[in-house]
Amino acid sequence: MSAYAIFIKEKTVDPDELTVYAGKAGASLDGHPARVLAAYGGHVTLEGPDHEGVVIVEFPTLEAAKAWYESPAYREAREYRFRGAQYRAMIVEGL
Repeated sequence: MSAYAIFIKEKTVDPDELTVYAGKAGASLDGHPARVLAAYGGHVTLEGPDHEGVVIVEFPTLEAAKAWYESPAYREAREYRFRGAQYRAMIVEGL
């Protein structure tokens, strides 16, 4: 069953840290069965507080998504994200 990693950027704190994160996060997907479905495109907030952007990455399974999230390459990348912005992140299984 497909799974989706969803990242919601709520507030940028340090743009320089996010620049480093962007390069490392993209590279961390190499070798993982992932497909980026959305990345900071235009959006309309229908309910709740607005946000700065959303990324949605599709994986074939929940286990594959978790394996990428816990991979050494993404663990290194996400440290820059933690310093660069406030995010909400989750993995959701599809139907």
